[in-house]
Amino acid sequence: MAHKAGFVNIIGHPNVGKSTLMNQLVGEQLSIITSKAQTTRHRILGIVNEEDYQIVYSDTPGIIDPAYKMQEGMMKFVYSSLKDADVVVLLIECGQKELKDEKLNDFLIKTKIPIITVINKVDLSNQELLEQEMIRWKDKLPNSYVLPISALHGFNVDQLKAQIIKFLPENPPYYPKDSLTDKSERFFVEEKVREKILLHYDQEVPYSVEIQVEEFKEEEEIIRIRAIIYVSRESQKGILIGKGGSMLKIVGSESRKDLEQFFAKKIYLELYVKVNKDWRNDDKQLKKFGYL
Repeated sequence: MAHKAGFVNIIGHPNVGKSTLMNQLVGEQLSIITSKAQTTRHRILGIVNEEDYQIVYSDTPGIIDPAYKMQEGMMKFVYSSLKDADVVVLLIECGQKELKDEKLNDFLIKTKIPIITVINKVDLSNQELLEQEMIRWKDKLPNSYVLPISALHGFNVDQLKAQIIKFLPENPPYYPKDSLTDKSERFFVEEKVREKILLHYDQEVPYSVEIQVEEFKEEEEIIRIRAIIYVSRESQKGILIGKGGSMLKIVGSESRKDLEQFFAKKIYLELYVKVNKDWRNDDKQLKKFGYL
């Protein structure tokens, strides 16, 4: 039997469920999930291996109009995912009228790459509205396969995977067959800490932070991790730490518990907060953090 392999890239607006879908398809929580927009900042690969195929899923940041250089870098991840895609999964919400990005819309209309338009969150809709949505998106993108799902509840996810496999080209595997992702262990530590900050802080603070693991030392029975949380302004440092360090302790405790489950090992986690002024518009800093 011929072996299939390809890049299946998930794109869509913020908060439509891209990361939830990616985790469902891969069977692991590789992408962090919160109710806040712009939770995903990087392009994250999740690799599914079977004897006769390899699917390289790609979770991307939500499509936005960039306000500063960091967001420009995020959008580059989205557009780069279109260049190497063997299958594009366009994820939309039931009730979403259009794509806000003209460049993306033109690409989807003209491309010869197989497109699956996935209408998510159908558990929040009704049958009549859903049928109308499927007809409307098929009219908008006649070359796409339209499928309703609920990523959160797993409804129709198996059918989506079956359709993806049909569209995959014949190729040898791109990664070793025991690979799960292209990201390092340090990356997942940084993302887990950032997830807790997104969950516990409001307004600008969660969007002004960047995490960097300075030490990741794996011993026989424990992993010792030291990470820096960078913020843009001095005032944000105080908010992040909280009175007597109370808020930072919560972030550290919750991150440690999740990381112990992820790595299946005891974790010792140290967190520090530093000010890195206007890092979101600094090319040197953005390169250091992987956005350029």
